[in-house]
Amino acid sequence: MNQYDPFLEKRQCIAGALATLNISYQCYQHPPLANCHQADELSLVREGTRIKTLFLQDNPGKRHFLLVVPGHIHVDLKQLAKNNLTKRLGFASARRLHKYLNLTPGSVSPLGVIFDKDQKVELWIEQNLWQDAKALQCHPGDNRQTWVIDKNDLERFFHWSDHEFKLVSLNE
Repeated sequence: MNQYDPFLEKRQCIAGALATLNISYQCYQHPPLANCHQADELSLVREGTRIKTLFLQDNPGKRHFLLVVPGHIHVDLKQLAKNNLTKRLGFASARRLHKYLNLTPGSVSPLGVIFDKDQKVELWIEQNLWQDAKALQCHPGDNRQTWVIDKNDLERFFHWSDHEFKLVSLNE
């Protein structure tokens, strides 16, 4: 008997888009990882740069952001808001994450922009990460897999999904 895979449709959607764009990726299977600390505990060795992706909102809840940073970085949300002339930032709820990106906590990824059909989520990428990385490690809407994708291919994917990104600084 086949077990139900709640992430299959999301993986297939993302894989289909990447195939349409002739984007290849390297796939790693692993136990579910809810956060970067769990990845550290497993001492996983993978190609590419490990990232952390945070789903944020401004204080009134009118703007939403997908922030992509190096996996080891602590993000000062006050400083980030100040640097980007944005009202106070905080973590958006799981309900909002599902509403805007059709994702669940632990599976947040820059690839999730594919599910934001109305372009309600702004994509922010930490500038040093984007400058230094050659490929990024991304969950395909499923925290049991990591797909390593070339940075230039990710840029094409973002453009294809109508999500231009903004490079942001985390420092003063």
